Amino acid sequence: MLLDDHGQPPRIINAQRVADRGTDELIGLCKGILVDEIVTQDEAEFLQQWLRQNEGAKTQWPGNILHTRIYEYLKDGILDIEEKEELFELLKCFVGATDSNIDHNVSTALPFDSPMPPLNIVGELYCFTGRMNYGTRNYCQSVIKSLGGHICTTPRQQKCVVVVGYLGSRDWIHSTHGRKIEKAVGYRERGLPVAIISEEHWANELDKAMSS
Repeated sequence: MLLDDHGQPPRIINAQRVADRGTDELIGLCKGILVDEIVTQDEAEFLQQWLRQNEGAKTQWPGNILHTRIYEYLKDGILDIEEKEELFELLKCFVGATDSNIDHNVSTALPFDSPMPPLNIVGELYCFTGRMNYGTRNYCQSVIKSLGGHICTTPRQQKCVVVVGYLGSRDWIHSTHGRKIEKAVGYRERGLPVAIISEEHWANELDKAMSS
């Protein structure tokens, strides 16, 4: 391992390790909150405070999305019933739980590009499928448009980026989501410029684009 002049790993490596540990701890906290299948206002406020105190976890996916959403929920001082339900579903997506309590996210088995490509956003064509943690599909599309990107409802043969969110079922391949992904894979195998990426990668690249 590359070490600095003091025999320690470079600062950037240490920072990433801290962030990764923070994310692991955050997911553990989310799992604990989900045990009783309800999210209380106290729990939401605790998560918000924890994220404020753990900068590494707050600035990378999924902590960055969670921090933003909790802020929106609590800015009026009240976590109402609808917001509790939305936050519960969001936490389930983050830890990969399904309604049948299977602790995995089936989207991890999807045919993502390896490595996933850097994104420019401006002028690029995006197709969303699955349930997005970042926000509703319309919101995700509006963010892309605001940054100069374009939207399509199904993969195209021209240069296109397919962003895959949480699918939540072993039978995703038989769903509308599965047909979109299958179509994108077919185009990619023919050598067409179609990329298939995870929401996590998209969100991280989006943060870079918005901060540049």
